[in-house]
Amino acid sequence: MPLPKEFSVFGEDYGTSEYKFGVATLGNTPDATDNRGYFPDSRSALLTVSSTNGKSSSGVTKNGNLLVVGPNVTQFVEARRDLAERMIYPMRNGVIENDDERAWTVVKEITRYGLLRHAPERTKSRDFEGFKCVAALSASAPHYMYDRMMQIHTEINKEEGRSLIKAVSIIPQPLAVAISQKRLACTVLEGGHGNTQVAPISSGVIFSALIALNRGGSECDMITAEILKDAGYSDLAREPKLVKVFKESVGVVPRNLAKILELKQSKAFETVFKIPNTKISIDLGKVSWQRFLIGEYFFNPGHEVFSSYYRRGFPKPSDSYSEGKPVLGTDDLADVIIQSVQKCSFEIQPALYQNVILSGGNFAWGVPQSLSSYAVDSPTKIKEMLREKGITSTSVELTRNPVYNVWQGCIAYGLYIPDNYQWDWESREGWLQIGSQSDGAEEVNADL
Repeated sequence: MPLPKEFSVFGEDYGTSEYKFGVATLGNTPDATDNRGYFPDSRSALLTVSSTNGKSSSGVTKNGNLLVVGPNVTQFVEARRDLAERMIYPMRNGVIENDDERAWTVVKEITRYGLLRHAPERTKSRDFEGFKCVAALSASAPHYMYDRMMQIHTEINKEEGRSLIKAVSIIPQPLAVAISQKRLACTVLEGGHGNTQVAPISSGVIFSALIALNRGGSECDMITAEILKDAGYSDLAREPKLVKVFKESVGVVPRNLAKILELKQSKAFETVFKIPNTKISIDLGKVSWQRFLIGEYFFNPGHEVFSSYYRRGFPKPSDSYSEGKPVLGTDDLADVIIQSVQKCSFEIQPALYQNVILSGGNFAWGVPQSLSSYAVDSPTKIKEMLREKGITSTSVELTRNPVYNVWQGCIAYGLYIPDNYQWDWESREGWLQIGSQSDGAEEVNADL
């Protein structure tokens, strides 16, 4: 007898920072691991000893080069100077180049890691027919990324020597958010580490109005690193993980940055950041007001306060394109929402403004009690920015689980889309049946 449907549906959110994965029975919180891989020095004797037949419990695999994925990455990280070359974040901007084989290798091994963590034991899997995998990618992901993801799942199914995957489907991340929120008409802002997708939705993503901004958590990390360097912490600013933790712990979104600039010397802004079980302590002292710049940079990098950074060579967020027209990387989020909605039919525009949904970790800014007079959450910031531009009839909400909302939408899609809804490469909807080990690759190639 097959296992319950809730066990067989496997959701995969390929975020630019984290890979969120797992079966429906996990409820509201999936498993998660950093969406990255580390290629350690293959000449290491210790790694050679720990690796057995290409794999070991340490997470080391041999695929041309040694590669570590999952939580064990931290055990293998070497000197700071090696991080840029050896640590690969495959989906920094939501898109992987087709010929970036190291990045695709990392994605494949992360996917394998997630699937095997939830696969039933071979001795107890006689009634297991394989996972129905629903993978979520950036809405701006090109066609070839869909092809490569299908191939990766097919190859893993073949290499593991058993029926691990029954079928695969891929959906855009903003659509997954709308599914999880049960909304037919809305504007989804999915703010991840590598980019921010502004996507009007009416039964599906309105791709002609989609805007994928080239800014997200990584750009906030960059301004955070610059602030740390200016404060005398240059060595620490070179460690991406530390910078990210500092940003999330100290960074806030200002209600009114002009007011903050008037009160630069206020002791209310001061804080000391300490990492447990280390001797690392960061005190910004008199420039503690700059913690507000970390949040402001995401919402409005065009603010004049950032002009001094740009003049000394700090890179502006790069421009993007929507339907062939440029969207400035420094446009504030309210302007981008308006640009996106105005590309849609006037009949649906009121509904799009009245249902703005924020999802993704880069919208989950906290408001410390001590700063409640100066800092705001993301929905309040967006609503006030839209009001300043004349959009007064609007509702902005942050999803209950902004970090895991896309994964929840994957699960809902997998549970309710019929098994006989076959994958269509033109609409990019439905299920691609992987089938037997020998048939899987043929099915993928036949559709190219």
